[in-house]
Amino acid sequence: MTDGIRISLFAVAATALLATSLIARQPGSADQDLSGVVQTPAGVEAGVWVIAETDDLDTRFRKIVVTDDDGRFLVPDLPAASYRVWVRGYGLLDSEPVAAEPGQTVTLDVVAAGTPQEAARVYPANYWYSLLEPPAADEFPGTGEDGNGISPRLQSQAAWVDLTKQGCQLCHQMGNRFTFDTSHLSQFDSTIEAWDHRITFGQRGSQMSGALTRFGRQRGLGMFADWSDRIAAGEVPEAPPRPQGVERNLVLTMWDWAGETSYMHDEVTTDKRNPTVNPDGLVYGVSITNDKLVITDVARHQSIELDVPLREPREMVPSMFPTAPGFEPSPSWGEEIIFDAPANPHNPMMDAQGRVWLTSTVRRRDNPDWCKAGSDHPSAAYFPVSRSGRQISAYDPERQSWLLIDSCYATHHLQFGEDAADTLWFSGDANVVGWLDTKLYDETQDERASQGWCPTVIDTNGDGRITRPWNEPGEAVDPALDTRDAGFAYGVIASPADGSAWIARTGPFPGRLVRLDRGDNPPETCIA
Repeated sequence: MTDGIRISLFAVAATALLATSLIARQPGSADQDLSGVVQTPAGVEAGVWVIAETDDLDTRFRKIVVTDDDGRFLVPDLPAASYRVWVRGYGLLDSEPVAAEPGQTVTLDVVAAGTPQEAARVYPANYWYSLLEPPAADEFPGTGEDGNGISPRLQSQAAWVDLTKQGCQLCHQMGNRFTFDTSHLSQFDSTIEAWDHRITFGQRGSQMSGALTRFGRQRGLGMFADWSDRIAAGEVPEAPPRPQGVERNLVLTMWDWAGETSYMHDEVTTDKRNPTVNPDGLVYGVSITNDKLVITDVARHQSIELDVPLREPREMVPSMFPTAPGFEPSPSWGEEIIFDAPANPHNPMMDAQGRVWLTSTVRRRDNPDWCKAGSDHPSAAYFPVSRSGRQISAYDPERQSWLLIDSCYATHHLQFGEDAADTLWFSGDANVVGWLDTKLYDETQDERASQGWCPTVIDTNGDGRITRPWNEPGEAVDPALDTRDAGFAYGVIASPADGSAWIARTGPFPGRLVRLDRGDNPPETCIA
């Protein structure tokens, strides 16, 4: 991309969060640095963070460093701007911001926190989340509403803890203040009632409420309410250690990108197989809540958003998020529909040409006939697929254009293999593992011929091949047959050693890894 195109591309500024870290400092000029010392009335403060931030650039910009044993700091290579400079450290109150510019030396005064509760306000979210207390191990398996209140589906304490991760932490930073503080819900008679309400508001309230019910609703509500009550009564987690040793060499640089209601799900900067691709280049991220590809130029501190397109009109394709009115109003957004994502972009990956490939929806859920029974497509003839939730897209920065590629299999995450075909592997389907031969697609633009998929059938009879009939999921197992494994495939990776694909299935608990070898004539030679 030429500088002229690049400058015009970044005429629009945007605002969420992108961060990079540099251990080795690049040479710069002293007048680009900001230095000084952090002190309290008792002396200097070692191992605390110094934050320099500004709104003078097109993106909000921030650099963070750590003080040395003598309380000294140096914030290197700052772009010209006026900065607010302040201190955060464990055991301290956040300092008042001081105005400063690159080239200056400043003394930053801080004071110690007066109570453990004051000190704990800046502890990381996971420290606060560690105060959550699941039911004791000897209460499992659950005996249901008429017993101990724990869902009978939860056979162990580990399964309960897994649900707090899969059901809550996938979307929320559990342990930040808003997740445990119920003081804004004082209209309720108990914290349990407050929690029962708070998980129902907003567009995704029904989904949050459903996740909590999977614990056994009253036991789940009781656990979270107890967490909130103990913190409100003054309980705090143990104090984290301050940065030590090489941790103090870290320089964290941050740019705001996207918007207040964006859910920035993943980002990419290079081809993972060859990290010299796109040197000093643009950073690409996807906002899963509003169908945006967010592109940030960290050299110029500029950011834009591009719409992720579909093949069909947006109103014809269902959004990932409920968009019907009538939900419980959000305390932040009221009844406003803030999420609308028919394209539902999820995960970006860069290829050797610098193109950005995405898992995204291009059409409605029902698959075309060539994916289904009766098709002459080899994979469809072997294992037809009737629906898919996401498909494939790619953005070409050089041409500033999109590819929209239909896939019979659903997609979620994606990874390139290290083979001659530049095979792009996909997770996301509960029944099959899919792939796209990107070299063949580039040569032919034939999305049907370029893709394939295999069910994950395990050679349980040990004869070295897969034959029909096989044991289906949920059926009684005949040891003389092979066995098909199914379940949502969350992640995928291709082995550089033998070209096999590995997927991670997250459920049923405790999940499992599945290896798929395509053999020399897939899908007939596929074996898991």
